[in-house]
Amino acid sequence: MKNTKKTKELEKAVGLTFKDKSLLDLAFVHRSYMNESGDKKQHNERLEYLGDAVLELAVTDYLYYKYPDHPEGDLTNWRSALVKGKNLAKVAKKLGLGDYLYLSRGEELSGGREKAYILANTVEALIGAVYLDGGFEIARKFIMKHIVVMLEEIISQGLDVDPKSRVQELAQEKLNVTPRYELLSETGPDHDKKFIMGIYFDAKLIADGMGPSKQDAEQAAAANALKAKKWN
Repeated sequence: MKNTKKTKELEKAVGLTFKDKSLLDLAFVHRSYMNESGDKKQHNERLEYLGDAVLELAVTDYLYYKYPDHPEGDLTNWRSALVKGKNLAKVAKKLGLGDYLYLSRGEELSGGREKAYILANTVEALIGAVYLDGGFEIARKFIMKHIVVMLEEIISQGLDVDPKSRVQELAQEKLNVTPRYELLSETGPDHDKKFIMGIYFDAKLIADGMGPSKQDAEQAAAANALKAKKWN
């Protein structure tokens, strides 16, 4: 990030000052940018890989010691809700991280700065950069401040419940059927796919859902099935 003013703005947004500014810069280089620019030799995916592991450890450690009387299942659900892409994208939007991304022109035109999966990956890359620059304790404090802080809201709103698991549990208990999912449609170019998946009880379509992957679309369909309450 050659623009010093821009670097300072970003450091202010994330609440950190980097010793190695190049690490902060690298965290925002999307793979697509390298295809069009000669001034970037690397992208942020290695940092994303590292940040994912640091995030998981920090959240696991926090939950383990904070909730000694809760079973593994609760801790696993809470951790999953905190580190999932949708939640990390919310964090990125709150911090305005999309404004600092290096994207290709095509990715820019397709709304890349607002895409949840790109934003989520950027948060993980940023955590990786924070870890390399300042160590685990600094990264842990960042994670506590911006991610773990959302746990109370997640628990109170039931956002830790996996929709697919809950639908399967209810459908088998109330109707003695196992839900199945089918692809209803697939649209968009390879870099911006949209999938619509349907959830069926036997041959009956109960609900559908859309997402950037089949898995996300299945979760959306399951969430919509829960709202429909078809087992009452």
